[in-house]
Amino acid sequence: MFVLITYDVATSSEGGVKRLRKVAKKCLDHGQRVQNSVFECVCDATTLAQLKIDLREIIDEEHDSLRFYILGKNYRNKIEHYGIKDSYNVEGTLMF
Repeated sequence: MFVLITYDVATSSEGGVKRLRKVAKKCLDHGQRVQNSVFECVCDATTLAQLKIDLREIIDEEHDSLRFYILGKNYRNKIEHYGIKDSYNVEGTLMF
């Protein structure tokens, strides 16, 4: 399924910068950054459940925000993109 993850980590709070780096790294493990605090991820239900647990353990829910937009398997018709940074196939082959 296709999931859009967004977050806002309060870097002014104690440990905020460290939490911000950890959240970004965890999201990079599962998807592609499309904006500073926005990631597109393709994962199965089990992986998503674990990712939610992992991210909630990192953030401070008193200061930070975390959102998951689950677009499902038929996401291609739900996404429109305009401007710079061409869209890419999140399920395509990665080249190194």
